[in-house]
Amino acid sequence: MNTTTKFDTIVVGTGPGGSSVASSLTRKGQKVLMLEWGNDTPFDGSKAGALGIIGTPGKNYTITSEGMIVGKGTTVGGSTSIFCASAYPPPLTMFKKYGVDLQAELDETRKELPIGKLKSELVGPHAKIIADSAKKLGHNWDQLDKFIYQDKCRLGCFMCFTGCPHGAKWTARNYAHDAVANGATLITHAKVLEIIIENNTAQGVKYSHHGSIETAHAKNIIIAAGGLGTPVLLRKAGIKEAGKNFFVDPMVLAFGLIDQLPGGGEVPMTGGMHLAEDGIMLSDLPLYPLVYRLLAMQKLHFKNAFNHKQAAGIMVKAKDDLSGEVTDRGGVHKTLTEKDHWRLNTGYDLAKNILEKAGAKNIFKTMIIAGHPGGTAKIGDVVDTNLMTRFNNLYVSDCSVIPEAWGLPPSLTLITLGKRLAKHLDSKAV
Repeated sequence: MNTTTKFDTIVVGTGPGGSSVASSLTRKGQKVLMLEWGNDTPFDGSKAGALGIIGTPGKNYTITSEGMIVGKGTTVGGSTSIFCASAYPPPLTMFKKYGVDLQAELDETRKELPIGKLKSELVGPHAKIIADSAKKLGHNWDQLDKFIYQDKCRLGCFMCFTGCPHGAKWTARNYAHDAVANGATLITHAKVLEIIIENNTAQGVKYSHHGSIETAHAKNIIIAAGGLGTPVLLRKAGIKEAGKNFFVDPMVLAFGLIDQLPGGGEVPMTGGMHLAEDGIMLSDLPLYPLVYRLLAMQKLHFKNAFNHKQAAGIMVKAKDDLSGEVTDRGGVHKTLTEKDHWRLNTGYDLAKNILEKAGAKNIFKTMIIAGHPGGTAKIGDVVDTNLMTRFNNLYVSDCSVIPEAWGLPPSLTLITLGKRLAKHLDSKAV
C-alpha cells in the first residue's frame, strides 16, 4: 500500500459540487487533491466517448427496485459532461429555511459563468414548434437559462448529450481544469473505497488506482460522489442515517412525429414551464438519435424509432416524494408513490396536448427514467449548515445535501453550495 502526499483538502468527485469547491480553494492557495473515478479524455462528441461516460452498469447507471434507470456521468465534470446545460436558479427560500443563504454565491456564479437565454439564431425549429404550440394552449412557456458560450455554439448537432467538442457547453470540467491550472492535483481512474476516521475526525481516504490501493491524507475531506455514491461512503464510515428518504427526480419523455419538422440537432431544453405547486416541469427535448431509437423500440414504437428526423419530444419531470434507501453496497430501493405517478401522468397529458396541437402523430411516452438523485445526506439531518457531517472535517458537497425534493436541474445550486463551502473552509484555515 502506497501513501500519497498530505494535502489541505481532498475532494472526492469532480461534478459541479466538487469541482466548484476545488476551483475556489486553489484560488485561495490551498493544496487540493481531486479524486475522480472516471477519465479526463477530451470530449469528441462521439458515441464511443459518450458510452465511456454513461454506459457501464453499476458505475454509470443503476436500476432501482422499481425498475427505474438512474444514470450519471462518470468522468471529470461528472454528469455536466452530458447534461442539457440548464441553469435553473437555486431554491433560495427552501435553503433559507435551513439556515443556508446562497444569494451571494448565486450572484458570483452568474457573473463568472456563461448563464443566459439563447439568442434567437441558436433556437432551433424543434424548440420553436413546441414553444408555439404550448403558448397557443395558454401555457407560460418561457426560454430557459443555459450554461453555454453562445459564440461557440452551433445548430445541427446533438453533442450536448455526448460531450461538446466545440467547447460551447460549460461543464464542471472547466472548474476542475481551472483548479489544476492553479496547482491542484487531479487523479483519474481513482475509486474511493473508504474514508479514514480517527478520533472522530476525518483524516484521509483510501482509493484504488490502476489495481493498487493508495491512501491520501488532508485537513479536510469533501465527499462529492453524487446522490448515490456519497451515501455509500458515509454509511461505510458509520453514518447509517445517510441514504434514507431521498428523491430521484423521475421523468418520462413524450414523443410524436411532426411532418414539417426538418430534423437535425439543436440545443435541448431551450424552453419550458414549471408548475411549482404541482411539482411538474416540462421542456422541449430533441433527443440524441441512438437513445431515441432505443427508447422508442423499448415501447415497441418501431415506426417512430426509424423516423428520428420528424421526432418531437417533451420531457416531463416530477418532484417525487422522499422515500427509499440506498444500501450499504449501493443498492437503490425506491418506489414511486401514487402522488408521484399522478404528477408524471398529469405532466404527460399536458405534453401530449402540446404535441397534438403542434400536429404530432403516433404520440407515445417512454419508460420512467430517474435523474438527479439527491437528499441522501440532507442539511439538518446528515450535515450541518456548513455541510459538515458529525465527523470533524468531513464534508459533503453534491446533490446529497439538498434537504427537500425539488424536481428541477440542480447544477447551478450545487455550484453555489460548493462556493459557499469553500468560503467556510478558507475562513477556518485562517
